[in-house]
Amino acid sequence: MKLKGVIILCLVLVGCSGKTPKNQHTPWEARRPVSGAQIWMPITEQAGEAWGVSPQLLTAIIAVESGGNPTLVSKSNAIGLMQIKASTAGREVWRYLGRSGQPTSRELKDPARNIDIGAAYLSILERGILRGIDNTQTLQYALIVAYVNGAGALLRMFSSDRNEAIEQINRLSPAQFWQYVMDNHPSAQAPRYLWKVRQALEAT
Repeated sequence: MKLKGVIILCLVLVGCSGKTPKNQHTPWEARRPVSGAQIWMPITEQAGEAWGVSPQLLTAIIAVESGGNPTLVSKSNAIGLMQIKASTAGREVWRYLGRSGQPTSRELKDPARNIDIGAAYLSILERGILRGIDNTQTLQYALIVAYVNGAGALLRMFSSDRNEAIEQINRLSPAQFWQYVMDNHPSAQAPRYLWKVRQALEAT
């Protein structure tokens, strides 16, 4: 791990990395080490280039989702490095690729396949329902929240009309958007996830 990453992780572990969401008490890095995700960086770089997605974002999501464990399966049947659900994100990617059905569990446990599907899903979100968000940093935050809790729930915080929601988001600075998510997202999971992924990004 880079020296910068080690320093940042140490600061986080001793509680010096900044304000955390409400009820966030246990440093998540102890459970999901960034170093475990970084071993997959050759694959994240390839997938990121193929789909126009930041490899660092892919690595950060892997760190938070699985800690780099390609065989991890959650209670809700999210599978692999990026904890892809075959019936949701997997099916959406298959549809985008013109395929019927959804990826198999075996495919999702394959590191390269899992990362490629995760990158594809982020690309679909960015160029689809989240299209039109102007600020690059705000878009990254929106992608992170949409990845964990759905783009629909994110946009509905602003308006039931997609275009109006995008316009309202564009009126906010990245810091204002961040705070709005922290204060208003209907799922407590989303603010925690956004915070965790940002910490991982800073450590990659």
